[in-house]
Amino acid sequence: MFMKTIIYYYTGTGNSLWTARLAAVELGNADVRPMAGTADKPAEQKCDAVGLVFPVHIWGVPSLVLRFIEELQKDPSRYYFAFAVNAGQVSRTLMQLRDIMKTHGLRLSAGYDIVLPSNYIPWGGPGPAEKREKLNREAREKIKHACGRISKKEAGPIEKGPLWQRVIFTALYKRTFSMVPKMDGGFWVDEKCNGCAVCEKVCPVGNIAMESDKPVWNHRCEQCLACIQWCPQEAIQYGKKTPAYERYHHPEVKVSDIIIR
Repeated sequence: MFMKTIIYYYTGTGNSLWTARLAAVELGNADVRPMAGTADKPAEQKCDAVGLVFPVHIWGVPSLVLRFIEELQKDPSRYYFAFAVNAGQVSRTLMQLRDIMKTHGLRLSAGYDIVLPSNYIPWGGPGPAEKREKLNREAREKIKHACGRISKKEAGPIEKGPLWQRVIFTALYKRTFSMVPKMDGGFWVDEKCNGCAVCEKVCPVGNIAMESDKPVWNHRCEQCLACIQWCPQEAIQYGKKTPAYERYHHPEVKVSDIIIR
């Protein structure tokens, strides 16, 4: 019988959800479930394989994923795999994940680096449409190839970035990781805000509350950028430059797919 797989995903603007869904189709007999909302108590599931799909945050594993792994049912007999979604700088994220899982008695058998358009709008938009389409095509092919190996429970690879990324970006990750929750101090809303509360609904950790019909960030931020990217009025900004930048979410993901609470 073909193996039963549970794929857990964490997403802000849809890249990781798209990846998880595509992997589920390729693998067959697979359920796709969010990490957000279940990070404290992941549902206990009977399965042969577990996949973790998540974005690279500040060149490492996001804190939400770390919390999820802490509470994940530990079954060393299962086959574990991961897709780390990023904009071209995976660094040693998958190696970090492998090491963390090892401390819990789990083996990460395969970890794949999936490059998709950037959603980190403080550093600019997602790039030209042609480039985005190319990245999606290449990612689709890579996921298909990876799932061929995963379906056979093959070991490896644990993909990584070049040495300079693993040295420089890992140091930056360690230095800035504890600062992430309060990085939401850079968000602000302009006059276009109409109090629709989409930002509150898409935040995966419930970090946003509406006060007097305006969003307030409460310093539990993951820096997933869901709030700014999904705002239908483009009223949420971060720093000084984002009013000039194009918003982005994966074209095959809808806002209703992101709202899980």
